[in-house]
Amino acid sequence: MTQPNQKANSGNIYLELILCVILPTLVLKYLSPEDQLGPVYGLILGLSLPLGYGIYQFVQEKKFGFIPALGFISILLTSSIGLLELDSKYIAIKEAAIPLIIGIGTIISLKTPYPLVKTFIYNDKILQIDKVDAALAENQSQGLFEDALKIATYILAASFLLSAILNYVLAKVIVTSPSGTAEFNDQLGTMNLLSYPVITIPCVIVMIIAMMYLFKKIKSLTGLALEDILHS
Repeated sequence: MTQPNQKANSGNIYLELILCVILPTLVLKYLSPEDQLGPVYGLILGLSLPLGYGIYQFVQEKKFGFIPALGFISILLTSSIGLLELDSKYIAIKEAAIPLIIGIGTIISLKTPYPLVKTFIYNDKILQIDKVDAALAENQSQGLFEDALKIATYILAASFLLSAILNYVLAKVIVTSPSGTAEFNDQLGTMNLLSYPVITIPCVIVMIIAMMYLFKKIKSLTGLALEDILHS
């Protein structure tokens, strides 16, 4: 039977897909010509949809995370490039820089009390952390698990490096028109639409590899099967 929180999560995914991908793409591609909203207002409306959704999520969750902050900055940079009519090459640079910063931040976070691998993979939304920690303590394998977390972090960082490369190539290939034009907005819409199958899927595969590695190490260090530690 589907739990209420699972329904809510599914609803959020669909809402995010509509507000961050489908509607912005339609606005940028079809409402940017001069006989519609025009390049400037088309760009503002297209980018305001994911921006507004991000602000809504922030208000709902009452916290401002590292990743949402970079997403917010990314949207502001894209709008600045378009509105200030900067060279379109900066789109490719920006598209590569954001995931690269996240990847570097993921590695640096290992030196802090809040490693990002625990945000992405080893968190209580996915796993029963208390149960895992208790089993690790019982088996005196916390040190070995910390080593496993480091390796998972490097795999996770590799997914962001892959994203940076794919982002850059996709932007260079698609966004070729001068910024501040309807053609530029149209190409932004195309890039936004293609980024999910072209970039997200390969990166998710790498993230899954990191997750499976960590789950395998948890099983070997604690004796707990995956079904024993996943939230039902």
